[in-house]
Amino acid sequence: MFQGDASCSPLFVSGVASPPPYNHAVVDDLLVADTDVLIVGAGPVGLTLAVDLGQKGVRCILVERKAAPQFLPKMERCNARTMEIYRRMGLAERIRSAGLRADVPMDVFIVLAMNEPPLLHLPYPSVSEARRRIDACKDGSMPLEPYQLISQYTLEPLLKAVAETLPPVTVRYGCEFLSFEQDASGVTAHVRDGDRTAAIRAAYLVGCDGGSSTVRQQLGIALHGEGDLLRLRQALFRCDELFDRIPLGDGPGKGRHYHVADDRATFLIMQDSTRHWTLHAVVERDDDMARQFERTVGVPVEYELLHVGEWKQNLLLADHYGRGRVFLAGDAVHLVIPTGGLGMNSGVGDAVDLGWKLAASLRGWGGPNLLASYEIERRQVGERNVAASRYASRGRRAWRSQYRPNIRDRTAAGQATRDRLVQVADVEQRKSNEMIGAELGYRYEGSPIVCDEAGGPEHALREYVPVAWPGARLPHVWLDGHVAIQDRIGRGYTLLRLGGTREDTSALERSIAERGAPLEVLDIPDEVARDVYGFDLILLRPDLHIVWRGQGAPAEPERLAALATGFPA
Repeated sequence: MFQGDASCSPLFVSGVASPPPYNHAVVDDLLVADTDVLIVGAGPVGLTLAVDLGQKGVRCILVERKAAPQFLPKMERCNARTMEIYRRMGLAERIRSAGLRADVPMDVFIVLAMNEPPLLHLPYPSVSEARRRIDACKDGSMPLEPYQLISQYTLEPLLKAVAETLPPVTVRYGCEFLSFEQDASGVTAHVRDGDRTAAIRAAYLVGCDGGSSTVRQQLGIALHGEGDLLRLRQALFRCDELFDRIPLGDGPGKGRHYHVADDRATFLIMQDSTRHWTLHAVVERDDDMARQFERTVGVPVEYELLHVGEWKQNLLLADHYGRGRVFLAGDAVHLVIPTGGLGMNSGVGDAVDLGWKLAASLRGWGGPNLLASYEIERRQVGERNVAASRYASRGRRAWRSQYRPNIRDRTAAGQATRDRLVQVADVEQRKSNEMIGAELGYRYEGSPIVCDEAGGPEHALREYVPVAWPGARLPHVWLDGHVAIQDRIGRGYTLLRLGGTREDTSALERSIAERGAPLEVLDIPDEVARDVYGFDLILLRPDLHIVWRGQGAPAEPERLAALATGFPA
């Protein structure tokens, strides 16, 4: 471990009053630092991992090449599962306060222009309405948290501010990752900060550095799938008056997505402030985007064009999620088309799966199978979500293929074109907006830290059926007093004792405790929870995925304890 005076350089200053959570020294003008985990990339995934590790007391350094979070739209929605994760981290209400206000509907429209009657209106509830439905739900079929529309340029600074308050976390922007070497005991990474270079020694390195990941490339891991399917331009506009003026004439009402039925794949998205709008379209030049915005709105409005960039649609998955002590997460391992909203949200799932396993390994109670399970578990989710994105994008292409140049004609032929497009869109567009099964219903199959059972329910994309199957997320239920069961569950392993069971589970409790792993035993006499889960005993991991279930105490408690904590059983 390197020792040194924390005041010797401005590099890696944590911004908190407590001493830095790492040690560093200057040797021959080379700054050397050491930490437990080095995270490369400060997008939502890297920042979420940093916060998660910091809350667990794990020292980490987060480096980001950009000088500051950028005002670019990119992702626009945290789905229900992501908001459940952020609730566990104590961030859900802070994110909601920063995002779109709760009363705005999430409706989706297909239009010719925003001042004309919509061709198709697909209603989706506001956060307030979704919460009312969740409050009334008794069967575990709904998430604990509804989705939240929040733009990436809002979420990133929020997560950055949280990370910078955590003493174990050091956040450094304007610091470019260059290369790394790893050995049996750790990773040495090289970074550039201004005109200085630094070597950071870490037990583990995590590349959250996007689709062109330098970390992934240096590992020699390839992406496979369908690349460069379509090229579009994305433009960010500020238009303060548009939201308040909706509906424009006979146009659609307030919503979040406005798809234009044209030959340019035009798609307008309301951002979280309601003053900013993102337009996607296939056009030849950046300058064309302003005119395309005007055509889409259909009435004169004052606006400012803030940014134009080109992006490609990809459906790609990495062959591996890491090697040795180096791991990958987020867009570094899966690139999807935004249809279905599974990109950033999948990355947040990667981060929390990896976070608790890194913490357990660093504290000594996690066995070798914990970190080995990361790729086994998350790559199958990545594969399913790439397939889900493909399914949704094909649906969107299906209804767009019904466009004909006569779509605006007030003739029988024009009406027939509109009718055909709407008929197809009423089925196919829903595939992009209804992905609750992909969000909540994934479960980890073949994981070395899950007591797999033969068979298992289908992995549905658009419907969620609550199950307590090993590997699945614990379904949300309300307990007496309208308390969410997730809010009763601690941060380590949890043994749920349901329906007033009197089974003696002391041998399992003792076996887990002997391995040094944190365990809480939670007696839930509530019959609703027992009815939803269907079992008397459930062992949960720190990420609320189910390790094991049974009607009686396990026959081999030592073996179950070893498996759950990542040791060969």
